Amino acid sequence: MPKSNELTHRITYALNNPYSTRSIGGRARQKRWGKLLDTFPDLDRMRVLDLGGTVEFWQSAPAQPKDLTVVNLEPARDGQVHGDACAPPAEIRAGSYDIVISNSLIEHVGGHLRRQALAEVIADRAPRHWVQTPYRYFPVEPHWMFPGMQFLPFRARLAITQHWPLGHYWTDDPALAMERTHEVELVSATEMRSYFPDSDIWFERMAGLPKSLVAIRA
Repeated sequence: MPKSNELTHRITYALNNPYSTRSIGGRARQKRWGKLLDTFPDLDRMRVLDLGGTVEFWQSAPAQPKDLTVVNLEPARDGQVHGDACAPPAEIRAGSYDIVISNSLIEHVGGHLRRQALAEVIADRAPRHWVQTPYRYFPVEPHWMFPGMQFLPFRARLAITQHWPLGHYWTDDPALAMERTHEVELVSATEMRSYFPDSDIWFERMAGLPKSLVAIRA
C-alpha cells in the first residue's frame, strides 16, 4: 500500500493547490473568480450566504462582500455558522441575503433528495446564486485525480481510495476510505438543470472539455 510522501504531496498540490496560481486547479479557480465577478460586479456590496464554504476561502478572495455568512459542518466561529446546508439553522432561514454562493458542495451532500433540498434552500434564500460543482463527465475525477474513477464499480473506487496516493481523498484507514468513497457523487448537466431550472448553466472548460458546471441566476 503506498504511503503519502513528499513527492506525492508535491504532485497533488502542483495539480490542485487552491491557493496557488501555479497549480492547474489554482489557475482554474482564478478564471472562475473572473467569471463570478463579471457576472456579479457589485459583489462587494452584497450580503453573501456561502453554503459549504469556509472563511479562509474568502480571506484570499479577490473581492470581499459587504456581509458574509458561511454555513458548514465545522464548529461555529466568527462569520461561520455550524449547520447542515440542506437544512440550515433558524438564524439562516430568517436572514436576508443578496446572493447564495456554493462551491463544490452539491456532489457531497448525499443522494438526489439531499441535492434537491440544497437546491431549494439556495433558491429560497436569495434572488441570485452561483452554484459550482465538478462535471461528472470530465475524464479525471477531481477529488482523487484518477482517470474515469467516477464510472467504476464501488469496490474499485474503494480500492483506489486506499491505494492511489494522489488527490486529497487517499487514506489507508478502511472506515474512512469507505466513508469518503460513499461521499462523492458527481452530477451531470441534466441533473444540474433539473435542480436549478431557472438558472443558466455555465460550462467551465479545461483543454476544451467541460470541467465543472455552474448554475447561475443573476
